[in-house]
Amino acid sequence: MKKIQKLIQWIVLSFFGSTIFFVILYRFVPVPVTPLMFIRCAQQVGRGEKIRLKHHWVPLDEMSKYLPIAVMASEDQRFLQHHGFDVVEIQNAVEERMAGKRRRGGSTISQQTAKNVFLWPTSSWVRKGLEAYFTALIELCWSKQRIMEVYLNSIEMGDGIYGAEAVAQQHFGRPAEKLTRANCALIAATLPNPLKYSSKNPSRYMLKRQTAIMRQMKHIDLFK
Repeated sequence: MKKIQKLIQWIVLSFFGSTIFFVILYRFVPVPVTPLMFIRCAQQVGRGEKIRLKHHWVPLDEMSKYLPIAVMASEDQRFLQHHGFDVVEIQNAVEERMAGKRRRGGSTISQQTAKNVFLWPTSSWVRKGLEAYFTALIELCWSKQRIMEVYLNSIEMGDGIYGAEAVAQQHFGRPAEKLTRANCALIAATLPNPLKYSSKNPSRYMLKRQTAIMRQMKHIDLFK
């Protein structure tokens, strides 16, 4: 029994120790690869396809100033006000689900960053619990600027494309710092499903979303 207790204690301490270590490490060091990148590469190999992985880290100040504004307008308009969890959006999502309306997510940019960097995409109660833990941890250890920087460098933005610099080069033929306001709104419009929606060959629906996001961008404040 004591051996089991010691094993459990060792597992718990190892978990908290390793997760805190990597969260602190990634406060200063670029995230080289994410679990989703591994998963997508494995899926490509499983389908007999050539591996596609475009990813190049760039600092936030080497991206267009419009990109963080666009993703906040599209994904998380209270990003600068909340502490990782948007209570208003969570409540709206619960009320809509109870009313039998179309289900929607209430995930913030902080939650998406936690999932992208440390976890896997498939939804489950276990992943949701770990996502909440990592979200609280990065909000405690990182600045909002750092969360945004990691988010914009790690998020999937197309088939085999991860991060602002990769999508800028692959879809617009320019570096991330040269992306226009319209480019950034179009990228943000793909984020609900970047494998379905393309910023390179946008559909009419995507162009409508781009226009709506550009309107919302007028009401978003950049980092102070």
